[in-house]
Amino acid sequence: MSLPFAEPYKIKMVESIHRSTLKERTQWIKDANYNLFNLLSNQVYIDLLTDSGTGAMSDKQWSAIMSGDESYAGSRSYTELKDAVADIFGMPFFLPTHQGRAAENVLFSALVKENDIVPGNAHFDTTKGHIEFRKAQAIDCTIAAAYDTHIDHPFKGNLDLEKLEQVITEHGAKNIPFIVVTITCNTAGGLPVSIENMKEVKQLAEKHNIPVLIDSARFAENAYFIKERESGYKDITIIEIIREMFSYADMMTISAKKDGIVNIGGFIGMKDEDVFKKSTVFNILFEGFITYGGMAGRDMAALAQGLYESTDYHYLESRIKQVAYLGSLLSDAGVPVQKPFGGHAIFLNALEFLPNIKREEYPAQTLAIELYKEAGIRGVEIGTIMADRDPVSRTNRYPNLELVRLAIPRRVYTNNHMNYIAAAAIRVWERKDEIKRGYEITEEAPIMRHFTVKLRPLS
Repeated sequence: MSLPFAEPYKIKMVESIHRSTLKERTQWIKDANYNLFNLLSNQVYIDLLTDSGTGAMSDKQWSAIMSGDESYAGSRSYTELKDAVADIFGMPFFLPTHQGRAAENVLFSALVKENDIVPGNAHFDTTKGHIEFRKAQAIDCTIAAAYDTHIDHPFKGNLDLEKLEQVITEHGAKNIPFIVVTITCNTAGGLPVSIENMKEVKQLAEKHNIPVLIDSARFAENAYFIKERESGYKDITIIEIIREMFSYADMMTISAKKDGIVNIGGFIGMKDEDVFKKSTVFNILFEGFITYGGMAGRDMAALAQGLYESTDYHYLESRIKQVAYLGSLLSDAGVPVQKPFGGHAIFLNALEFLPNIKREEYPAQTLAIELYKEAGIRGVEIGTIMADRDPVSRTNRYPNLELVRLAIPRRVYTNNHMNYIAAAAIRVWERKDEIKRGYEITEEAPIMRHFTVKLRPLS
């Protein structure tokens, strides 16, 4: 008899969570204007809104918190993090920021100008927001397979090379400050990009003298999928795969709240000293001095440790198998999900889940609300509301997919929680035909509306 799989850690501390009633949840979501971001944490039983900053740190990370150096300039914790970035990613120039969108704000302030074109693979919401805020345009060049949830393609995050070259030819390389490669590709379902595709993107970029930027929030999960799925990498270590991935990049931004396994933090890594110098001006202006940049010394110390922990194969195997366990429970019950399963989340296909809800009534948001009311589970809409309005016409942009993301925090929940989540989603699936109408927006921000949007139910 073979031994069953078990987590490569043991639990040292627990936090109580409140189990609410249907009556309470119905009132709370109404009070929140049907926006799950507005719910209080004690109104949520299992929180799958995001895996960003919600993971559990290790004993070694908490030890690093206690020994962090809080010097304003020249902190030892800064040096530890700088050395880790150079060792793992091969980026000799480095600026800490308080999180990923801050890294984008600093770097894009230095590089992106009005009317620029930024091609990439399904840009994340903050990435697209920072591009469009500067009156530039983000163009999606993800392969078509990413938008068919039934195709079992190993690397649905890949960029379409023909489409990318077409964008370069049409708009001109001089109008493209960089190409974005997002690993894993969150908006398309937390799905990976292959080493082969990264190498081909870099070769095309060099042909046109365009830098490559890796949006690196889930770099370690991407490396795990390469090891498991890509020919020639089975016997290569995770950290060696990461080093090769980033050999095909000129720059990186990261929300370290994901694969850095910390509660706050981010950074920019660069190979070009001129880009570093330009970015330094904005880092000081927006974040802080270049050796802390919006982060406390203790947080930099915890991040330096967390970056190495995330490259451990056994940790990654445990995390990604837990996500797949939830995905299998749902898929086996007939619930429509993105396949293959992603690294950090399971994505429910709201268009197939709630076919009766019109696109203009926001089916993914409707499904997310129903799941919360059913069992106190908070997911997030990755659909029309998050896609925002077209900056010129101000009409809704309808993405290829309407998804509800169930993002699993790192080292936080057990498989019993996965069983509960699956049972709740299956119960909503079984009564899907009773859900006849969706929602309408009553108030929204001009950009990145999903964080603060207010809605009301249609009847």
